[in-house]
Amino acid sequence: MPSSWLMYIFLYVLVCDGVVAQMENRVVFLFNTFQNVNVNANETVQAVVSRIPPEVAFITLQFHTQYSNATLSYTRMPGLGLSLTAVDSGLLSPLIPGQTKLSWFLLAPDGDSVAGTGVILPYTSSDPVPGSCNLEFDLDIDPNVYLHYNLFETTIRFAPANIGYSRGSNPPACDTEVGENTRWRLRYDIYQYFLPESDLSEQSLITSIQSVANVQTMREHGKRIMTLSSNDKTEVVFSSIPGQGVIYSVIVKDPVLNTSSSYIPVHTYACSFSSTLDGCDTLGKISTRIFFTIAGLAGLFVCFFGHRFFKCELFCMGFGFAAFLFFVLITRTTKLDYDIRLTLTAVIGVVGGVILVMSWWRFGSVMSCVVAVGLMLGFLISSIVFFTPVGDIQVFRSNVVFWVTFSCIVVAVPLFFVRWPREGNITTCGVAGAYAVVLAVNAYIYTSLSYITLNILKRFLNDNFSKAFTDVPFQDIDFIMITVWVVLGVSGIVLQLYRERTRSFFPPSPYLMWLQERERRKTNVLDPSHHTSSLPSRLLARARQLTGRRESAGERTPLLL
Repeated sequence: MPSSWLMYIFLYVLVCDGVVAQMENRVVFLFNTFQNVNVNANETVQAVVSRIPPEVAFITLQFHTQYSNATLSYTRMPGLGLSLTAVDSGLLSPLIPGQTKLSWFLLAPDGDSVAGTGVILPYTSSDPVPGSCNLEFDLDIDPNVYLHYNLFETTIRFAPANIGYSRGSNPPACDTEVGENTRWRLRYDIYQYFLPESDLSEQSLITSIQSVANVQTMREHGKRIMTLSSNDKTEVVFSSIPGQGVIYSVIVKDPVLNTSSSYIPVHTYACSFSSTLDGCDTLGKISTRIFFTIAGLAGLFVCFFGHRFFKCELFCMGFGFAAFLFFVLITRTTKLDYDIRLTLTAVIGVVGGVILVMSWWRFGSVMSCVVAVGLMLGFLISSIVFFTPVGDIQVFRSNVVFWVTFSCIVVAVPLFFVRWPREGNITTCGVAGAYAVVLAVNAYIYTSLSYITLNILKRFLNDNFSKAFTDVPFQDIDFIMITVWVVLGVSGIVLQLYRERTRSFFPPSPYLMWLQERERRKTNVLDPSHHTSSLPSRLLARARQLTGRRESAGERTPLLL
């Protein structure tokens, strides 16, 4: 009887702890075969693999969801050092001699059901063991890649690997020796794989994960960014691309045995699916779209008519320079809301445009204005140069080297066109105006071409951005937008050169024309305007013309006071 009461008390405690309330399912995995798994709230799913061949020395289980956390655990009850909770999570289990079966446990930690895809990968004793020399993270052997992102950069970190070892043997020491027979001979290849642009669907992610989950498929479909030695810091920084899905993976290879193993791939969109503000589904702010739509329309006008309407061109170029510099200044020095900063940027841009126009109107120095406009073309060309793989060359990680080189290119372009100022001005109109159209399109449809200037802006705003790799995806929309940019730019340049071939190089300054007209009236006594009042001659001539018409029609001419 007392034993029965003890049993009831024990069951009551278990129910209060939520153990009995959890239902347990079982999912059988096959090697290298993906299995879609649903984990309901308050449910534990047991992942099982059996018939393990004797040559397999260790196994990794990886599980991926789009944005919901899932818990992988060695035991039914997760604990510190025995489990991991993440969107992309994985566990590594060394095998003992004679072991043919292995199991793990999946749970939904946030109280909501979780759906994802998982795969189990086998490795032999000659393959490197990912994360076996972990001293930083919670798991004893941690094959995971840890990712952190912000608006500017995405950082991945991982634990060092160890050389392979057979079942039942002790793993080689990690840091007691340095030589060819230790883990220090290992190399780490960092891979990157871009998901389809503007595709935030779960199916796209699952398909992409399945195509790059192991060593062979990642090498076939991914892009190797760099290779780290065992002496390098196991941390790599990339440029963030909000709204663009990216998968990162690390492949550790043993150059002596010519074997490789894969860490657990990790993905990011550099935005949040759960945030109601600035989430992945609300990246395109209304204020941004309005700003760049107006800029795109102005750029289209400048592309085809900028030189003909010189004052409008100067206003647009002055607006662009002042707005860019002010946005950098206000972002670095204040923490104002984005919409407020964008509004103030637009106001200062208008002021900058008016100042450039008034400087030309007052002083009439065409050359100084053309140099100012040429700096815009130089900025774009320099940005394009560093948008290419040139920007990821190691020497340009130094801010001093980068900014000196960048500035030299910016200044060299207007100096080149000093000999041909009209051609340089029209070229700037075509190239810069067409790029403004590209930026306007980017406000509605993502295109990687926006990062030509956005990478430079990030480097202005973030002192640590020099460490980031600025690689971006080039897909169908990007090639279409390159074609649009080239067609608009070339068409605008050719049209303006043809239309302006018989005109003067630049329109004269209105202020200088007024000074010349006033001087002419003072010195030319034969000019009737010399004997009239200071009222502009055009108005007097028009008044005489109207008076003559009325007198000829027999009308009475009113007295002009």
